[in-house]
Amino acid sequence: MTVALFTHPSALHHDTGVDHPECPERIRSVLQALETQEFASLLRETAPEVAHDVLLAAHTEAHVNAIRALPQDRLVYIDGDTVFSPGSLEAALRGAGGACAAVDAVMEGWADSAFVAMRPPGHHAERDRAMGFCLFNNAAIAAYHARSRWGLKRIAVVDFDVHHGNGTQDIFEQDENLFYASSHQSPCYPGTGMVHETGIAHNVINAPLPPGSGSDVFRTAWRDKILPGLLKFKPELIIISAGFDAHAADPLAQLRLHEPDFAWITTELLTIADEICQGRVISLLEGGYDIDALGRSAAAHVRALMRL
Repeated sequence: MTVALFTHPSALHHDTGVDHPECPERIRSVLQALETQEFASLLRETAPEVAHDVLLAAHTEAHVNAIRALPQDRLVYIDGDTVFSPGSLEAALRGAGGACAAVDAVMEGWADSAFVAMRPPGHHAERDRAMGFCLFNNAAIAAYHARSRWGLKRIAVVDFDVHHGNGTQDIFEQDENLFYASSHQSPCYPGTGMVHETGIAHNVINAPLPPGSGSDVFRTAWRDKILPGLLKFKPELIIISAGFDAHAADPLAQLRLHEPDFAWITTELLTIADEICQGRVISLLEGGYDIDALGRSAAAHVRALMRL
């Protein structure tokens, strides 16, 4: 299958300071893992900057303007975790733009699916707030872009990052035609994503997993709860928030997944996409903070997207 890879060197220029887990080495690891011969057929594309009005579909103008107005001559801490540097604005704009370009690639039909390898990640960014390493919510921006440019009505974001995507839920939960589902460690940052959080029309599904959970618990949550909900929702496009920090080696949480688990969930999502939305899937890099495990896990994910 034809898979497009969207990235840009600006992802390396988002400087988070010394010893920050969300570091440029994350992108280097992912891209290096995708340089082997088995990935030679990837369509390697440049992530463009997103247009201002596209950002405003998912975020308030006050939030977007506040990010744009941050000093670009030094590191600024938006909160204790979230850093803005001279290279951050371009990286964030191209992360969101890459997500929208991935939607276009799949909708235009020249790619069967797409993977966007950019940073900073996005799923913690709420409609009016940057947090959790995230400035703009790339998945939500891509969903609204699919709606406005391509006329899609029902769009799903599914999230297997170890942390709950509170930002995506915040943006989606009052729109019955947007679907958000997440498996995540609980208790864990950001403290959201409880089972009772179901959205305006049961369009939100949360599957909190206790620390120490491994493959069996993860796969059962998806097989028994999230995947049936996704199938029932019948989206016209599936967007994956692909965080790899549920890996057993990751330092920021305590789930116990391995590369085959990420390949498995990717294949399961592709199977559903084939059945209900003409195979339309795009995937956006979220977390993953053990550098070696991140590269291996991203490679397993993209290999599954390529149906190798």
